[in-house]
Amino acid sequence: MLTTLQTSYTDTRAGELAWCLGSAPLPALAVLDLDFGPAALQLRLLGASHQVLLADEQGICSETVACLPGRRAPLPARVAERLRGWEYEFAARIETLPRHAFAARAQELLALMEGHPSGLAGIFPGDPSAFTALVANGDGQRLQWRTWHAYPQEGTLVCTRSALTPESVVQLR
Repeated sequence: MLTTLQTSYTDTRAGELAWCLGSAPLPALAVLDLDFGPAALQLRLLGASHQVLLADEQGICSETVACLPGRRAPLPARVAERLRGWEYEFAARIETLPRHAFAARAQELLALMEGHPSGLAGIFPGDPSAFTALVANGDGQRLQWRTWHAYPQEGTLVCTRSALTPESVVQLR
Protein backbone atom coordinates (compact mmCIF):
# COMPACT_ATOMS: atom_id res chain seq x y z
CA MET A 1 0.00 0.00 0.00
CA LEU A 2 1.34 3.39 -0.99
CA THR A 3 0.07 6.57 0.66
CA THR A 4 0.90 10.26 0.83
CA LEU A 5 1.37 11.27 4.46
CA GLN A 6 -0.35 14.40 5.71
CA THR A 7 2.43 15.66 7.96
CA SER A 8 5.70 17.50 7.89
CA TYR A 9 8.94 15.58 7.40
CA THR A 10 10.14 15.17 11.03
CA ASP A 11 13.25 12.99 10.80
CA THR A 12 15.35 14.95 8.36
CA ARG A 13 18.74 13.24 8.76
CA ALA A 14 19.66 9.57 8.69
CA GLY A 15 21.98 10.10 11.67
CA GLU A 16 19.03 11.19 13.85
CA LEU A 17 17.30 7.80 13.68
CA ALA A 18 17.35 5.75 16.87
CA TRP A 19 16.25 2.16 17.57
CA CYS A 20 14.47 0.73 20.59
CA LEU A 21 12.41 -2.25 21.67
CA GLY A 22 9.38 -2.05 23.92
CA SER A 23 8.07 1.48 23.36
CA ALA A 24 4.39 2.09 23.80
CA PRO A 25 2.43 2.39 20.55
CA LEU A 26 2.99 5.84 19.08
CA PRO A 27 0.48 7.85 17.04
CA ALA A 28 0.52 6.45 13.50
CA LEU A 29 -0.16 8.19 10.19
CA ALA A 30 -0.82 4.89 8.39
CA VAL A 31 -1.19 1.29 9.59
CA LEU A 32 -1.19 -2.16 7.98
CA ASP A 33 -2.32 -5.19 10.01
CA LEU A 34 -0.87 -8.58 9.03
CA ASP A 35 -1.63 -12.04 10.45
CA PHE A 36 1.12 -14.67 10.42
CA GLY A 37 -0.43 -17.59 12.31
CA PRO A 38 0.84 -17.58 15.89
CA ALA A 39 1.52 -13.85 15.79
CA ALA A 40 0.27 -10.68 14.18
CA LEU A 41 2.34 -7.74 13.04
CA GLN A 42 1.15 -4.19 12.71
CA LEU A 43 3.29 -2.02 10.44
CA ARG A 44 3.02 1.64 11.45
CA LEU A 45 4.25 4.79 9.70
CA LEU A 46 5.04 7.63 12.08
CA GLY A 47 5.82 11.25 11.33
CA ALA A 48 9.25 10.37 12.75
CA SER A 49 9.66 7.06 10.80
CA HIS A 50 8.32 3.57 11.73
CA GLN A 51 7.09 1.23 14.42
CA VAL A 52 6.28 -2.48 14.19
CA LEU A 53 4.02 -4.05 16.81
CA LEU A 54 4.11 -7.79 17.49
CA ALA A 55 1.01 -9.28 19.09
CA ASP A 56 0.99 -12.88 20.31
CA GLU A 57 -0.45 -14.87 23.22
CA GLN A 58 2.00 -13.15 25.59
CA GLY A 59 0.91 -9.61 24.71
CA ILE A 60 2.29 -6.81 22.56
CA CYS A 61 5.87 -5.73 21.97
CA SER A 62 7.30 -3.12 19.62
CA GLU A 63 10.30 -2.17 17.52
CA THR A 64 10.65 1.55 16.89
CA VAL A 65 13.09 3.18 14.49
CA ALA A 66 12.49 6.91 14.62
CA CYS A 67 13.80 10.35 15.42
CA LEU A 68 12.48 10.75 18.96
CA PRO A 69 13.63 12.96 21.81
CA GLY A 70 15.71 11.14 24.42
CA ARG A 71 16.54 8.17 22.19
CA ARG A 72 20.12 7.17 21.48
CA ALA A 73 21.26 7.67 17.90
CA PRO A 74 22.73 6.50 15.59
CA LEU A 75 21.16 3.15 14.80
CA PRO A 76 23.07 0.06 15.90
CA ALA A 77 24.53 -1.99 13.05
CA ARG A 78 23.32 -5.24 14.66
CA VAL A 79 21.24 -6.37 17.62
CA ALA A 80 20.31 -9.88 18.78
CA GLU A 81 18.11 -10.36 21.84
CA ARG A 82 15.68 -12.76 23.45
CA LEU A 83 12.23 -11.29 23.48
CA ARG A 84 9.36 -13.06 25.31
CA GLY A 85 9.86 -16.48 23.75
CA TRP A 86 11.30 -15.13 20.50
CA GLU A 87 14.82 -14.68 19.17
CA TYR A 88 14.94 -11.15 17.77
CA GLU A 89 17.50 -9.90 15.23
CA PHE A 90 17.94 -6.39 13.85
CA ALA A 91 20.44 -5.02 11.34
CA ALA A 92 20.79 -1.55 9.84
CA ARG A 93 22.93 -0.01 7.13
CA ILE A 94 23.06 3.32 5.37
CA GLU A 95 23.48 3.65 1.60
CA THR A 96 24.75 6.97 0.23
CA LEU A 97 23.93 7.47 -3.45
CA PRO A 98 24.47 10.19 -6.05
CA ARG A 99 21.33 12.26 -6.69
CA HIS A 100 20.31 10.50 -9.96
CA ALA A 101 20.90 7.02 -8.49
CA PHE A 102 19.05 7.95 -5.30
CA ALA A 103 15.95 9.09 -7.22
CA ALA A 104 15.96 5.90 -9.33
CA ARG A 105 16.36 3.67 -6.25
CA ALA A 106 13.56 5.54 -4.45
CA GLN A 107 11.16 5.08 -7.37
CA GLU A 108 12.10 1.38 -7.63
CA LEU A 109 11.28 0.81 -3.95
CA LEU A 110 8.03 2.77 -4.12
CA ALA A 111 6.94 0.79 -7.21
CA LEU A 112 7.61 -2.43 -5.25
CA MET A 113 5.40 -1.20 -2.39
CA GLU A 114 2.54 0.10 -4.52
CA GLY A 115 0.68 -3.17 -4.90
CA HIS A 116 2.44 -5.32 -2.31
CA PRO A 117 -0.08 -7.06 0.00
CA SER A 118 2.35 -6.96 2.96
CA GLY A 119 3.95 -3.60 2.21
CA LEU A 120 3.26 -0.11 3.47
CA ALA A 121 4.95 3.05 2.22
CA GLY A 122 4.33 6.68 2.99
CA ILE A 123 5.59 9.58 0.90
CA PHE A 124 6.22 12.81 2.76
CA PRO A 125 4.94 16.07 1.21
CA GLY A 126 7.41 18.19 -0.72
CA ASP A 127 9.61 15.50 -2.30
CA PRO A 128 8.45 12.26 -3.99
CA SER A 129 11.73 10.63 -2.91
CA ALA A 130 11.18 11.36 0.81
CA PHE A 131 9.50 8.24 2.18
CA THR A 132 9.41 5.46 4.74
CA ALA A 133 8.53 1.94 3.56
CA LEU A 134 8.02 -1.38 5.34
CA VAL A 135 7.39 -4.88 4.02
CA ALA A 136 6.85 -8.07 6.06
CA ASN A 137 6.55 -11.80 5.51
CA GLY A 138 6.49 -14.87 7.67
CA ASP A 139 5.16 -18.22 8.70
CA GLY A 140 5.16 -20.29 11.90
CA GLN A 141 8.93 -20.59 11.73
CA ARG A 142 10.00 -16.96 11.29
CA LEU A 143 8.64 -13.43 10.92
CA GLN A 144 10.69 -10.89 8.99
CA TRP A 145 10.39 -7.30 7.92
CA ARG A 146 12.49 -4.80 6.04
CA THR A 147 12.32 -1.04 6.08
CA TRP A 148 13.68 1.83 4.03
CA HIS A 149 13.93 5.44 5.22
CA ALA A 150 14.78 7.85 2.42
CA TYR A 151 16.56 11.17 2.90
CA PRO A 152 16.80 12.83 -0.53
CA GLN A 153 18.44 15.98 0.83
CA GLU A 154 21.42 13.82 1.95
CA GLY A 155 21.17 11.16 -0.76
CA THR A 156 20.95 8.52 1.96
CA LEU A 157 18.77 5.47 2.32
CA VAL A 158 18.61 3.77 5.72
CA CYS A 159 17.84 0.07 5.27
CA THR A 160 16.87 -2.21 8.15
CA ARG A 161 16.11 -5.91 8.50
CA SER A 162 14.39 -7.48 11.46
CA ALA A 163 13.43 -11.06 12.23
CA LEU A 164 11.67 -12.98 14.96
CA THR A 165 12.09 -16.72 15.37
CA PRO A 166 10.23 -18.63 18.12
CA GLU A 167 12.73 -19.98 20.67
CA SER A 168 11.21 -23.45 20.20
CA VAL A 169 12.26 -23.37 16.53
CA VAL A 170 15.75 -22.05 17.39
CA GLN A 171 16.26 -24.94 19.86
CA LEU A 172 15.44 -27.50 17.15
CA ARG A 173 18.22 -26.23 14.88
